[in-house]
Amino acid sequence: MKRLLAILTACLVVCAAKAQEGDLLEYQQEIGGGVGIDSYLGDAGGGFMTHPGVLGTLIWRRNLNQRMVIKTNAAFGRISGNTEGQFVPTDALSHSAEGGAAAAPIHFGRNIVDVGAQFEFNFLAYGVGAGYKGLSRWTPYLMAGAGVTVALGGGCSVAAGLNIPIGLGFRYKLRKRLNIGLEWSVRFTTNDRLDDTPDVTKLKDPLGITSGMFKNKDCYQMLFVFLTYDISPKYRKCNN
Repeated sequence: MKRLLAILTACLVVCAAKAQEGDLLEYQQEIGGGVGIDSYLGDAGGGFMTHPGVLGTLIWRRNLNQRMVIKTNAAFGRISGNTEGQFVPTDALSHSAEGGAAAAPIHFGRNIVDVGAQFEFNFLAYGVGAGYKGLSRWTPYLMAGAGVTVALGGGCSVAAGLNIPIGLGFRYKLRKRLNIGLEWSVRFTTNDRLDDTPDVTKLKDPLGITSGMFKNKDCYQMLFVFLTYDISPKYRKCNN
């Protein structure tokens, strides 16, 4: 009898632990979108959110657990810049000591499409529920991933390349299934033609610097507020 009671107690403990573990993640996915600004970083200048352009993004998240998330995005924005106040030679490979005569200021503006996936790590166990579960309805997070950037318009041909996004964000659960947050990231690309213009003097290696995979390539920042809604309730096995 004692052995049976011990077995039953152990089974109850395991079942309770499993139930608690299953309750932690109530919804497996999120869908939503965000709005904000983007900003160019490259040969035509750029700093923290200089020359901001309007940005919109669609978001899908797959919550692996309270701390680890896989996110995919499709973002649409516009980047711009100019070389006013910078020395850009007309021919960086000329034999003159100055690298050629100074070119007239170059202005550019192009639309961009950014599609990719990122891994997010929450610093706190994100969610709502009883206090004993140790969940927090807010958390900062780090993110990194990979994607593709396509630049369009500006009187030039389409330019496409890979991007590596690295950034950070903050999430807050407004309701049980409603989330709001803020995210900032830098997209490092393999393309040096995001700032193409029809000008005679091009912004692709304007100073004659040899480029590598990510060296001397164009980058851009994204800063946006997002709103997502939890979907796909986690299946709970019911044992009678």
